[in-house]
Amino acid sequence: MSEDVPIYEIRSPEEPAPRLTSAVQWLIAINVFVYFIQLTVLKPSDVQLALGFQTKNLGHQWWTIGTYMFVHGGFWYLALNMYTLWLFGPRVERKWGAREFLRFYLFCGLGGWFAHLVFVPGDSLLIGAAAAVFGVMLAYASLWPDEQLFVFGVIPTTVRWLVIFVGVLNIVGGITTTGAQSGVAYLAHAGGLAAGWLYLRMTAAVNLGRLRQGVSPVPDEPEDVPPRAVPRTLPRSRARERDNIDDVVARSNAVVAKRTTSPRATRGPQAELAALDQVLDKISAHGLGSLTSEERRLLSEESKRRRTE
Repeated sequence: MSEDVPIYEIRSPEEPAPRLTSAVQWLIAINVFVYFIQLTVLKPSDVQLALGFQTKNLGHQWWTIGTYMFVHGGFWYLALNMYTLWLFGPRVERKWGAREFLRFYLFCGLGGWFAHLVFVPGDSLLIGAAAAVFGVMLAYASLWPDEQLFVFGVIPTTVRWLVIFVGVLNIVGGITTTGAQSGVAYLAHAGGLAAGWLYLRMTAAVNLGRLRQGVSPVPDEPEDVPPRAVPRTLPRSRARERDNIDDVVARSNAVVAKRTTSPRATRGPQAELAALDQVLDKISAHGLGSLTSEERRLLSEESKRRRTE
């Protein structure tokens, strides 16, 4: 079942209180609707057995692999999970888009199911959205790790440390107890966090590959030679190809014109491309965690520049 999560709130002068986005709104509505059915139309135990996951039902109730994350064992389980989704989800969805956000949410939920299937002995019932919701919290921490929040409204911390605390709590809880004993699916929650981390690593590798495709290697040339870095792109239409060629020629002419008045102007772009290439090589060899703050800034600026072009 789902775990009681801490009550926390984000206070940021730059980011107002979260406003519901479409995917978050639908997820909350589905969870609330299923709980309403439990209270009015059907017995809670019947809904939980029909939509919750149990290992013995894997062969003939396959849909419970996904539906378990929309069923809750009580009001407070539902309220705390939906509060967490409302708090962290909208900003992540606005950053990624609804489709990508939903893919990530469901992937984390499936990660929680897989961890429960593999590591939890017996045939305890798995229900609750916490695995998917904790994945959303991890995504928020990866985007805004130093965002300040207040646990119980008074204890200051950052999103990064909150996620670390939640991860350690669930791993320790999963090692010392089982879902059947505690009523809390600790390992499923940890599985949701692990799935979120894996998803973020995979997408980071894909985005890194795309960025590498758009940056050509910088040749070893004398500093008095204008830079000749031409983006390597996927096949495009002839019209767009001509536009790109014209754009590159115009930029090269501008660099040559600046060279007569400012010798450092010819070295600036080339040095930046060389530095960017070194950063990409470092990521390939050691991962994103090995970057310094200056290297992260360079990578972020280059990514923003290419999105605006």
